[in-house]
Amino acid sequence: MQPQNGGFTENTATPTFAVRAHEELFAYWASRRRRRGHLPARRHIHPVDMKRHLPAINLIDVMRDAEGRVDYRVRLAGTGLYGVYGQEITGKTLEQAYGASAPYWRAELDKVVSGRKPGAGVHSLSWRGLGHLSVVWLRLPLASNGREVDMILGYDGLVGLNNTAQQRSGIRPS
Repeated sequence: MQPQNGGFTENTATPTFAVRAHEELFAYWASRRRRRGHLPARRHIHPVDMKRHLPAINLIDVMRDAEGRVDYRVRLAGTGLYGVYGQEITGKTLEQAYGASAPYWRAELDKVVSGRKPGAGVHSLSWRGLGHLSVVWLRLPLASNGREVDMILGYDGLVGLNNTAQQRSGIRPS
């Protein structure tokens, strides 16, 4: 059974809260780097260190085939993301998890993987028929060997914004 109102009233954050969460998570991620130029690995990320953000956290596996093509699968999605995406997305591919917005997410994740740099932005949920809501997102690259991105730590904050407010939020697409 889905929560009343899709859980949006209780789980919708303000843009300020989402921006603050981005700052906190980025600072945490940066503090987990072992050497300059090296990315932190999943083993360096501890859920207890980000307890209050866990409902909006996700982990995305970066999968490479023999030809070097990259695909993505949601390894883990916080409980608060059910209301955002309208379904449990743990274990799903981009297409299964994000439906019509999968090409958008693929392009953004590809930038994080190839650039080995964080990505951030705002994405409307109009593809779900919820144009009055947006996801303020952050994607942080993780690499077991410090170099090749093999996982992405994400944060998706649900905010009720209109287009004008999105432009003033301080978050810019990567």
